[in-house]
Amino acid sequence: MSASPPGVHIPLNHDSNDPHVHVPSTIPDHNLERKIHEKQSEDEWEHDPLNPRNWPPAKKWTTTAIVALYTFVTPLASSIMAPGLPDVAIKFNITSPTVTALTLSIFLLSFAIGPLFAAPLSEVYGRLWVLHLANLLFLVLNLGCAFSRNTASFLVFRFLAGFVGSTPVAIGGGVVSDLFSERDRASAMALYFIGPLIGPVVGPVMGGFIAESVGIQDVFFVVVAICGIAAVPGILLMRESYAPVIRLRRDKNSLDPEKAATIHPAFTMNKWAYLWINLKRPVIIMTRSFICFILSLYMALIYGIYYLMFTTFPDLFSIVYHFSIGTGGLPYIGIGVGFLSATIIGARICNKTYLYLAEKNGGKGKPEMRIPAVILGSLIVPVGLFWYGWSAQAKIHFMMPIVGAAIFGFGIMIASLAIQLYLVDAFTYAASAIAAASTLRSLLGFAFPLFGQQMFAALGYGGGNSLLAGLAIVIGIPFPIWIYYAGESIRARSSMTR
Repeated sequence: MSASPPGVHIPLNHDSNDPHVHVPSTIPDHNLERKIHEKQSEDEWEHDPLNPRNWPPAKKWTTTAIVALYTFVTPLASSIMAPGLPDVAIKFNITSPTVTALTLSIFLLSFAIGPLFAAPLSEVYGRLWVLHLANLLFLVLNLGCAFSRNTASFLVFRFLAGFVGSTPVAIGGGVVSDLFSERDRASAMALYFIGPLIGPVVGPVMGGFIAESVGIQDVFFVVVAICGIAAVPGILLMRESYAPVIRLRRDKNSLDPEKAATIHPAFTMNKWAYLWINLKRPVIIMTRSFICFILSLYMALIYGIYYLMFTTFPDLFSIVYHFSIGTGGLPYIGIGVGFLSATIIGARICNKTYLYLAEKNGGKGKPEMRIPAVILGSLIVPVGLFWYGWSAQAKIHFMMPIVGAAIFGFGIMIASLAIQLYLVDAFTYAASAIAAASTLRSLLGFAFPLFGQQMFAALGYGGGNSLLAGLAIVIGIPFPIWIYYAGESIRARSSMTR
């Protein structure tokens, strides 16, 4: 029998009821055509100059640096008033230690809620103007903090400032994912992530001297000034980086509605229904992905301990070591040194480990190749906590607890950077995954300082930090090892991962 050319239908002289005869269907396979079109569209986009991953390196790094500046300002504002808490209590006639601590930590409560809205909105309307509007609103709300006349108004402005201030932290990882491929993003992620960690360190150093020299109100004027400075290059130089929104805008006037619908579901779906789907996504990822939950829980734990240190520093260094309000901010530099050194070393470790394991796997990288760096950081964190706690308990030279805090900061940065990289690599909607992690992280950052004084009063610095180190060991070491070996098979069963 002669072969027929592909795609040509030749009538056969057979009984159509004969079950052994196969008659090619003349009905077109619409699903197949749709898949072919989608594949062609993706191939075209991969080489399109509008694709942010094809931008010149200078443009990519400029965008990353501006996002890093945005993510630096808001965490700085969360802690800049920490050394001046006694002045806040005097200004507003606050007598309760819990309410005094609340003026600082209420920022983190709303900082936990904000990402649940900011990240989904950025996946509907794009990253650019969500970032800009949040920065400008943050500026206005900090002016409100500066001019507050009573405790209630101050707490309201701090709460709202935390809500909008969470936006850069929630979206920044998504921007890095937009711009850089898996093999190239470790250094960019380190630059972005240094903001949320170094900001709370720089804040008390600045805030201590400002509160002592000119007053607590001027602390907020400094935050307003930095927001304004960040807005100038941001508005002038940043461009939209979220690929689906870029493609949506490019194809909005397409003559072929079916072609446009394959690019972005917003063409065919009710606007509010589409927005609701996106708003639910961070909660769905957190509740349905055990990997996201356990990694986020560990990052939240060490972040909560980090903020708990902030509440113990003023008492430890003013009462035990007799630091003034101004110099009381200097011990925070120890954690900052740990963060900065880990930014340089940790990015190299994450990148080299990933490339080495990918090469051993035939050149194919997997998100689980980020986990060895998580384990390394998880081993360092309890060392720093034991060092800090027992040297403070023994009241030896003030540099010893500062060194312990630096070791702790080094471990936090390496573990957190690797977790962020894993979430961005593993989940289709990177901003929503990071928003889910940011929410849990900020909730514990809010809660831990509220019980810190009571815990250390009962257990002492040594016992309290040993308890926290034990929790970090239980969660931070066995679970990442399990994810390293079982993560790929778990991801394969999930529709939310790549």
